[in-house]
Amino acid sequence: MVKDRAMSELQKCFGARMEFGTAGLRAAMGPGVSCMNDLTIIQTTQGFCAYLEQCFTDLKQKGVVIGFDARAHPPSGGSSKRFACLAASVLISRGVPVYLFSDITPTPYVPFTISHLGLCAGVMVTASHNPKQDNGYKVYWANGAQIIPPHDKGIAAAIEQNLEPWPKSWDTDGALQSSLLNDPYQDIHREYCKTIQQHCFHRELNKNSEVKIVHTSVHGVGHIFVQAAFKAFDLHPPYAVEQQKDPDPEFPTVKYPNPEEGEGVLTLSFALADQEGATVILANDPDVDRLAIAEKQESGQWRVFSGNELGALLGWWIFQCWKLQKGEGKASIKDVYMLSSTVSSKILRAIAVKEGFHFEETLTGFKWMGNRARELMDQGKNVLFAFEEAIGYMCSPAVLDKDGVSAAAIAGEFVSYLASKNITLSHQLRSIYEEYGYHISKNSYFICHNQDTIKQMFERLRNYDGENSYPKECGGFAITAVRDLTTGYDSNQPDNKILPTSKSSQMITFTFANGGVATIRTSGTEPKIKYYTELCAAPGNRFWTRFLQYKSLQSNFIEN
Repeated sequence: MVKDRAMSELQKCFGARMEFGTAGLRAAMGPGVSCMNDLTIIQTTQGFCAYLEQCFTDLKQKGVVIGFDARAHPPSGGSSKRFACLAASVLISRGVPVYLFSDITPTPYVPFTISHLGLCAGVMVTASHNPKQDNGYKVYWANGAQIIPPHDKGIAAAIEQNLEPWPKSWDTDGALQSSLLNDPYQDIHREYCKTIQQHCFHRELNKNSEVKIVHTSVHGVGHIFVQAAFKAFDLHPPYAVEQQKDPDPEFPTVKYPNPEEGEGVLTLSFALADQEGATVILANDPDVDRLAIAEKQESGQWRVFSGNELGALLGWWIFQCWKLQKGEGKASIKDVYMLSSTVSSKILRAIAVKEGFHFEETLTGFKWMGNRARELMDQGKNVLFAFEEAIGYMCSPAVLDKDGVSAAAIAGEFVSYLASKNITLSHQLRSIYEEYGYHISKNSYFICHNQDTIKQMFERLRNYDGENSYPKECGGFAITAVRDLTTGYDSNQPDNKILPTSKSSQMITFTFANGGVATIRTSGTEPKIKYYTELCAAPGNRFWTRFLQYKSLQSNFIEN
């Protein structure tokens, strides 16, 4: 680049350092301080280590776990395994025990290891479902959940103070021979499979089920782990999409390695399912923390369930299993909790109101749900389930993060149970809505790489009809409340103020007089402007009238 005087490329690589936040790091692999490479991984880990030394007096007794996925970038020489080994080298150079997985693992194994072994922290090197050139550095705290403030700012400050590589930070060969290095792979895999079996309630039914299920790991690390989880539940192994079952950092069969994209990622799964006579498809993203599900309809077409629909299905099922396990009246429902993020469907709230358990809504992201779940569990509460609309599900409190491995096994048992009653997932979803009220949602996004355009758009909303004024209606539908988590404005509060979550990200929610809710926000890890809309009806309300009203509201919101 220097020889070619490629100034714009040089500016991209060296103009600004990657920002470390609650999502850790996520960027393209390549040269410069704005990219993921050997040096920036060392600098990040040095800062992380220095911060841990400030926070934990027993760091050198307990240690840190490090996992990695299969991402690799031959042009720059970067890979998840390489970065994980460098991170281990930095920590070991300071006398910190490191539990470095010897092979690729799902992201959920890192928070599980922290909780299982009682460690101080964990790092997962992954970019999840991002494009192939990207990688990431995801950090978990001693409570088993992703970091939240003030740890993000503390680590970021420590990174800036430790940019010069320490003498032994590069010595990966020495670190890999150190007595401080431990390989938790076999023990954790065995313990994880043993632990999730507490969520298996129909083992005999699973053994005899004739349901055929297809699974795709979308070129990620999920194949062997989902197969093992199915075995732990005595479920018949799902058919694996051969072209996608082995890890491949090139992701050759998909445009985006994200099952949230729907049909485009599932084309090969549909073909295999049709060939084998399977009626259900399970799909994980490359680091196996998300789960998508599709079902063949009576028409012969495939239905890909939205994240909100799966939240309704899995939440309902897990509550039914809790009742089966505890028995009516034998356990206190007042100690049962379910969580979802603020941009997700309110269906769990409707179920909780009728059934008597607690529902809480958190800020966007599993870091908030994981930390809140830990707080509740420390108070003796029973957190059964948490979800976010971006196909993320926490079906077991053994992992305080979204977990596509346990979710796949639990979904497999759920499907087998329904099939024994001659019920499909689609029929069950309709039954849930009929009992608790229809919840109709539509979520999507626009790609936008220009930060100035994004800023102008949100500032227009904040100064819509004069300075500091928000829209009062959209397409003829009256707006009754506005919450702006960027500025800390909430019209429902007595003084119109709440604490802003992040001044560096954008998020505004509009509540409508007809019961609709619409949120628009920026993504913390992708160049996207995301929108979320939902209309909730009480049980017994006329569904189609509400649906047509919702479609009109949604169209106007997107157009405006």
